Amino acid sequence: MADGDGLGEAAAAAASPLAPAPGLIPPPGWRERLRAGLAGTGASLWFVAGLGLLYALRVPLRLCENLAAVTVFLNSLTPKFYVALTGTSSLISGLIFIFEWWYFHKHGTSFIEQVSISHLRPLMGGTETSISEPGSPSSNRESETSRHNLSECKVWRNPLNLFRGAEYRRYTWVTGKEPLTYYDMNLSAQDHQTFFTCDTDFLRPSDTVMQKAWRERNPPARIKAAYQALELNNDCATAYVLLAEEEATTIVDAERLFKQALKAGETIYRRSQQCQHQSPQHEAQLRRDTNVLVYIKRRLAMCARKLGRIREAVKIMRDLMKEFPPLTMLNIHENLLESLLELQAYADVQAVLAKYDDISLPKSAAICYTAALLKTRTVSDKFSPETASRRGLSTAEINAVEAIHRAVEFNPHVPKYLLEMKSLILPPEHILKRGDSEAIAYAFFHLQHWKRIEGALNLLQCTWEGTFRMIPYPLEKGHLFYPYPSCTETADRELLPTFHHVSVYPKKELPFFIHFTAGLCSSTAMIALLTHQFPEIMGVFAKAVKKLKFQEIK
Repeated sequence: MADGDGLGEAAAAAASPLAPAPGLIPPPGWRERLRAGLAGTGASLWFVAGLGLLYALRVPLRLCENLAAVTVFLNSLTPKFYVALTGTSSLISGLIFIFEWWYFHKHGTSFIEQVSISHLRPLMGGTETSISEPGSPSSNRESETSRHNLSECKVWRNPLNLFRGAEYRRYTWVTGKEPLTYYDMNLSAQDHQTFFTCDTDFLRPSDTVMQKAWRERNPPARIKAAYQALELNNDCATAYVLLAEEEATTIVDAERLFKQALKAGETIYRRSQQCQHQSPQHEAQLRRDTNVLVYIKRRLAMCARKLGRIREAVKIMRDLMKEFPPLTMLNIHENLLESLLELQAYADVQAVLAKYDDISLPKSAAICYTAALLKTRTVSDKFSPETASRRGLSTAEINAVEAIHRAVEFNPHVPKYLLEMKSLILPPEHILKRGDSEAIAYAFFHLQHWKRIEGALNLLQCTWEGTFRMIPYPLEKGHLFYPYPSCTETADRELLPTFHHVSVYPKKELPFFIHFTAGLCSSTAMIALLTHQFPEIMGVFAKAVKKLKFQEIK
């Protein structure tokens, strides 16, 4: 994530003597300064020449006579003309305001501002600062930022995802609502095909049936295929996995099926280990059997956690992390963190964070907010906003506030769920880091841990909004992490059900032109109303203003 990459950039800048300091723009050369000076001088000369030409042609063009004729014409106008003029102006400015508001909500930018920068500014001699030459430092920084935005918009498997049959389906039975979207379930189907299939499935008929089962969209058809696979081979581990995930209606039933899957999976895994060096196909089969075994053990640990056997769950997770250290991408440490917090083993939680809250490893809401929770725990019971404003913050309180700011910058949606400002729903099977889906997944399991620590939510409520005073505006710049990805809202709407109101905080500020058109619309409407109600007074006022302008011109 951004912590590690930011330090890496700083180290590279310090190592290279020619690299400019981050955030500093090198001073322009003498050619650029001379060109800028000539451009400014040329504009002034053109303006003076235009005024001189107008003064020289005042007699041939009969400017004074034409101006007097215009004055007579304006004096002959009735108040009805001004009512119509101001009413038309109010209508036009109102239409512009409505269009600006619609365009901003649809595209996230002001239409007038975009046209001015893209088309009018080059015609007036300005330069487009957003276009940089290939290979320039600004172009490299923009491309690097875009690459990080793309990586942060990657969808991840939720390490704490629920069971479809025992939890998601029961929710549907009770509420009549579908907690999972088609996009989310389609991603899970792709994961299952990646984890549980390989090129040698055709050698075993049961695996061939299961390969088709993972591609099946209809849940009853998948369950039927799993039973067919068990008829062909009673030791088909993936068939037990599918039944435990989708057919079992309770956690107890799911655990029973996973234990059967574990027995079959260990047998197949040992057999694959003995043949792994015979051919590349056997190596692929070993990788598949390893994935199956790790998945089964992890789900057994989650079953034990849900059934209250937390120490057993912690032991299974620790053994998994020791036995299969390369599989860190599965984020088993996040399951371990949640179980240790339930045990209130805060020293063990800190030990896990010391290993995984590293600058070289990807961050997550679980890591950032758990680190903030541990620092908050040391000061929250005695924290008081009145006392802190009177005597200032202590060192421990400053560390806790900074940890909260760091966590909120990584995912700004979490505090609303922890403070119960937004209602929670069942977390999806996939999450988008720094998005609303990750915030729901974190708060769903960790809200109880924040409530357990006295004063933790109070300190969070008093300090979390201060994070956004530290983030530079516009939001395309970050503070401790890379800029907040602009793709999170779209991806979260695909991952989360339609009955959930997706959080899009932080919101963009309204552009200047929307405020300007709103003020213009209001002022012209007021002038039209006053002219209609008091035509004589407004007529006298308009004539007085014209006389003053005419005297100034003379």
